[in-house]
Amino acid sequence: MKTNKMIITLAAAVLSLLISLPFSAFAAPAAGDTKIDAVLSVDVSSSMNESDVNKVSYEAMKMFIDMASVQGDKVGVVAYTDQILREKALLKINSAQDKQNLKSFIDQLTRGPYTDVAVGVNEAVKILESGGGEAGHVPLIVLLTDGNNSLNTGKTQEQSDQMLNQAVKKAKEKNIPIYTIGLNADGKLNKDALERISNETGGKLFITSTADNLPKILSEIYASHLKLKVVPLTGFTANGDFQDVTVNIPNASVLEANISIMSSKPVEVKLVNPAGQEQTIPSDKIVFSSSSAYTLIKLLSPAQGDWKLRIKGVPKEKIDINLIYNYDVQVSMELSSSISYKPGDAVPVKAYLQANGQKATDASLYKNAKATLLVTDLDTKKTSEVPLTTAAQGFEGTMKVAEAHDYEVKVKVEDANFVRESQPASISAKKAGAAPAPTAPSTTPAEGSSATLITPIAWIGGALLLLIAAALFALSMWKKANKGFFGQMVVEVKDEDTGDRTSPQYRKLNAFKGKVDLHQLLQLAPEFAETKQIIFKPGPGDTIVLYNQSSCIIEKGGRVFDAVQGKELKNNDRIKISLQNVNKSVTVEYLK
Repeated sequence: MKTNKMIITLAAAVLSLLISLPFSAFAAPAAGDTKIDAVLSVDVSSSMNESDVNKVSYEAMKMFIDMASVQGDKVGVVAYTDQILREKALLKINSAQDKQNLKSFIDQLTRGPYTDVAVGVNEAVKILESGGGEAGHVPLIVLLTDGNNSLNTGKTQEQSDQMLNQAVKKAKEKNIPIYTIGLNADGKLNKDALERISNETGGKLFITSTADNLPKILSEIYASHLKLKVVPLTGFTANGDFQDVTVNIPNASVLEANISIMSSKPVEVKLVNPAGQEQTIPSDKIVFSSSSAYTLIKLLSPAQGDWKLRIKGVPKEKIDINLIYNYDVQVSMELSSSISYKPGDAVPVKAYLQANGQKATDASLYKNAKATLLVTDLDTKKTSEVPLTTAAQGFEGTMKVAEAHDYEVKVKVEDANFVRESQPASISAKKAGAAPAPTAPSTTPAEGSSATLITPIAWIGGALLLLIAAALFALSMWKKANKGFFGQMVVEVKDEDTGDRTSPQYRKLNAFKGKVDLHQLLQLAPEFAETKQIIFKPGPGDTIVLYNQSSCIIEKGGRVFDAVQGKELKNNDRIKISLQNVNKSVTVEYLK
């Protein structure tokens, strides 16, 4: 009886919740802490020896890599002439060494004769097709060239155009924006061709007459793609002494602050936190990298307040400084719960910011933010903007329904440091605004008869029961799919041929919900693809349950066990998994 009462109470609560929830509550909020899948496709034709004498394009690509997140982003590189000279498939960045591997690859690039932009675009799209597509990752291509095509006798311009058109079409279909950079050193750049590539794929064209601007352009592309803003700090001409620049961290939602210092000559830097303490560079929370064209400091989860950046440069050297904040901020929108509107209706709209998956309570996030409701009439394809009022912890306003049309609405929030948009929601005024349909002659029982009452009551009752059952089922499935993990996994890989072991890698489990497979814990390395079928799910208490649907052999304490139906692992349990497709084994230890 107690269970039944609980079910009835829960059903009533779920039904009440379904009725009362705002319309947009059923739409997922925009993803936070977005990762990128980027392919840098660079022209390495011989003409670059004149337009980019100092190989600043290489340094610009390296700065893009340094700006990438310390973990999770993927970057690939294509070096092309009229053919692919070298390429590196998407590499998932999980350490400083991964970034160094990419930069070392770029340093080894050589140049050759001829140019065919189509080759660079086509190969970049292929790399994203084969190595991209991971949930939470957004793809992009950066294409750099210094002029027109220069084809050898084995290929015609018509063939090149055909390849380019197909590659651009594929990029457009897969929502891969292509950011094009034209290095117009000799004034002969085919601007129209690059502009078409960017426009058709949703990217952007950048033109520069000097390679010295390339690091700045690459940083702008990085920021633009993640809907961030480049904040120029006060630059100066060096005098040989330390000169101070203030770096403001406006709130606690900043995940990373990328400070890029552009100078053609080396600089020396110091950093003082808001408490007045000089920081060690590099350290656990400060990543430092430099080259002949730039110096980059990445602050990880920095303290709010004014930091002091102290820079010593070579006298008379011009120093430019830019700042890009990477925010864990999203926008959530709420609309009226009504599902039917008519022309003239005023639709209340509310929105708020989210940080780390929770409603943001930091008033500083709202202080200088400007919110706008973007209303797209799906019948006329016209978009209008409605300003929203900013409150202490949210935004609100009203959309007026103009016509009996379908509409798509979303909220855009813009700050000095970022731009964010909510997930779009659709509303319709067509049903309410349309003329009533002709009424057929009535054949129903007379008004007041029992049949007239019972039929709708029975229908409504049945619909409510179905709705309650569906809600309970959905709630049960949601709980299973979103049950959280506790603790972490310690993962080691041993080469059974050589006996070599990797260093222990600690994988925190609280980032996963519902389940995680061993392939994910192994950073999705292709050679371990068979481990996709080894799955961990949260168990009762602080345990996890292992399910083995692969052909791998699993041992615990030297004994092989069967985990097809599930095997519970407790704190400090250690298992060995022998792979079948490669002669390696994986040791996994669960720690609460």
